Amino acid sequence: MRPSQRTRILDAAIRVTERDGITALTLESAAEEAGVTKGGLMYHFRTRDELLVAIQRHLTDAWEAQLVAELGKPLAEASPQEAIEAYVRVGAHGPVSKADLAFMVESVTTPELAEAWDDLIGRWTPPPTSTDPHDIDLLLARLAVDGLWLWRATSMIPLSEPVRKALHDRLLKLVAARDADAG
Repeated sequence: MRPSQRTRILDAAIRVTERDGITALTLESAAEEAGVTKGGLMYHFRTRDELLVAIQRHLTDAWEAQLVAELGKPLAEASPQEAIEAYVRVGAHGPVSKADLAFMVESVTTPELAEAWDDLIGRWTPPPTSTDPHDIDLLLARLAVDGLWLWRATSMIPLSEPVRKALHDRLLKLVAARDADAG
């Protein structure tokens, strides 16, 4: 099936961001990369802000698809532990994108952009509502895998595969751990 022109424009805008950074992303640069006129792009996205919000949703939809594929069932059928296990596996071994990073950073000061990431994270790894040690372990695993993903996205010093595997295994043990006093 042929991708829609809207999707083609979003993918092109992501390529511009990957290659040149988010500040280089303009309606003109996205249109040129997509092989459409600026008017053709503006049919779908009237302003740069509309384009940015649509890209953010496009990126988070891709994350969601990866997470659901890793989970192997709809999120609504998963336990919090199963959801965070999928999150750990995708965060530790999934693709790292400069565009994802740029849009995450941009969302810190732009509530419209933050909404897409907050929605995704809130569904997959909601913050604990108790101080139960296992709930805290789930949060620690989420924060650690976010840190690992950030390391992979920003560091020029790669981790060896044995170290990455050991981190991944340790994070999954943390997710599976139960407080010894609870049993």
